[in-house]
Amino acid sequence: MKKFQGLRKASHFGPTLIVTTIGFAFATHYWWEGPAYVIAFGIFCGQLIVGWTNDLYDYQDDLSHNRTKKPLVAGLITPAFLRKWIYFMTPFAFIANLLGPLGFYGGLVYMLGIACGLAYNFYFKFTPLSPLPYAIAFAALPSSIAISKEITPPTWMWLGGALFGMAAHFINVIKDMDEDQKSGINGLPQRLGKRRSIMAATILIALGLLALL
Repeated sequence: MKKFQGLRKASHFGPTLIVTTIGFAFATHYWWEGPAYVIAFGIFCGQLIVGWTNDLYDYQDDLSHNRTKKPLVAGLITPAFLRKWIYFMTPFAFIANLLGPLGFYGGLVYMLGIACGLAYNFYFKFTPLSPLPYAIAFAALPSSIAISKEITPPTWMWLGGALFGMAAHFINVIKDMDEDQKSGINGLPQRLGKRRSIMAATILIALGLLALL
């Protein structure tokens, strides 16, 4: 039980649940509730990979800052245990999405978003281009569902997704910004600082709402 609690926490369960719920909402719009649950399950599996790899990669940094709320630092799970679940879930997520209602092309687009999440964890979070993976991933989520119904994703969908994704990045970084800067994690928000990151997030949200309209 303790290990599965650790897996849940390492998945960044709150954001994972939010993304899955958004995917389910789009899926019920384009499909119906039956396939929508299957699509949401595939989305959930992909988000687990992003969250788990983030905690695994950040383990040493979390230790240095004594982040005891993180399951690896708290000892709920070990890096080896988490790594095994990542190895299992990665091919499973591909199968669940490519062979599910999203279809091959829709599944590929969604997994592109997951690949962007991994690219952020391992590379982009240290660069001024750190918002880019968020933009692509958040645009890919709803677009993959439209593509699964052979519909060209409308501009408001992918543009709004990209803008909200970048806003989410700025908001997510603010709470740990001081510690990130000490650790040499210098994505765009860390380079701009808290005040300008809040301003950037506000502007991006406003632009995202305009895109939806």
